[in-house]
Amino acid sequence: MEIVIALFFSTLRQAAPLLLTALGGLFSERSGVVNIALEGMILFGAAAAAITVNRIEVATGGLEALWIPWVGVLVGALVGGLVGLIHAIASIKYRADQIVSGTAINIAALGAPSILLQVLYNNTSTSQEVKNRLPLVSFGFGEVSVLVLGAFLLVPVVWWVLFKTPWGLRLRAVGEHPQAAETMGVNVIRMRYTAVILSGVLAGIAGAYLSIGFLNQFIRAMSAGAGFIALAALIFGKWHPFGVLGATLLFGFAQALAIQLQGGDILPATIVQALPFVLTMLVLAGFIGRSRPPAAVGKPYDK
Repeated sequence: MEIVIALFFSTLRQAAPLLLTALGGLFSERSGVVNIALEGMILFGAAAAAITVNRIEVATGGLEALWIPWVGVLVGALVGGLVGLIHAIASIKYRADQIVSGTAINIAALGAPSILLQVLYNNTSTSQEVKNRLPLVSFGFGEVSVLVLGAFLLVPVVWWVLFKTPWGLRLRAVGEHPQAAETMGVNVIRMRYTAVILSGVLAGIAGAYLSIGFLNQFIRAMSAGAGFIALAALIFGKWHPFGVLGATLLFGFAQALAIQLQGGDILPATIVQALPFVLTMLVLAGFIGRSRPPAAVGKPYDK
C-alpha cells in the first residue's frame, strides 16, 4: 500500500511540469505556431527562478519568507514569456521556419545559463542551493508542491477559455483557417503573438517548479526532455486540455515507475531509465491512435 501511495504522489509530481508545459504548447499550436522551443523555455524559466531566489537570499542575509519563491516563479514566467516573444517574432513577423527557430532556442538554453552560472557561481552546471522553496500541500498520505495543484486546476480553466469564450473561439479559428478569421475581423497576428507568449509563460512556470519546487537549485539540462515529452502529450491528447491531462498523467506515471524500479533488480537500469522516452517515441510514431493537428499549424500567415 505504501508503494502505491508513493507511486501516486510521484506521478503527480512528475506530471505537473509536463502538464504546465503541454497546456502552454496547446495555446501556441491551437493558434497555428509550432512550439518545439518548449524545452528551452523550461530551462530558461528554471534558471531564472533559482538564480532570482538565490540572489534575494544573498541580498537579505539568508532571509526565509513565503514571498521569496513566488518572486522566483514570477521571474521564471517573465523570462519564459520573453523567450516566447523571441520565438513569436522569428516565426510570425519574419516567417522563419518554426522548427528551426525552436531548435535554436533549445540550443541557446543549454549554453546561455552556463555563462551566467560561470559569472555568478564560478561553474557552468549548477546554481547554489536555495532555502526558500515553493510551499508544500499535505494530504495526510503525502505532500506535493502548491504548483502541482495549480497545474491540475488549470486544466478546466484552459478548457473553459478555449471552448466557452469568444477569445478561445478566435484562437481556434486562427489555427484552423486564419484567412477566414481575418475576414471576420480577428487580428491573426495579435492572436498568435499572445498564444506563443502565453506558452512561454507556462513553460517558464514549469521550469520554476523544477528548480525551486521539485528541487532546490538549477542544474544544467535539468528538464531532461520534458519539453519534448510535453509535445508528445499534446499530440497524444489531440490538442484538447483533458486529453493533455490524461497523456501527461500517463507519461508522469512512466517516469514515476522508472524511479521506483531503479531501486530494484527487476529490469536493467538502462531499460528502466529509457521507459518514459520509449513511451514518447511510441506515441510520436502513431502507435496509439492518430491525431489531427490544427489545419494551419506550422504555416506562416501572410495577409
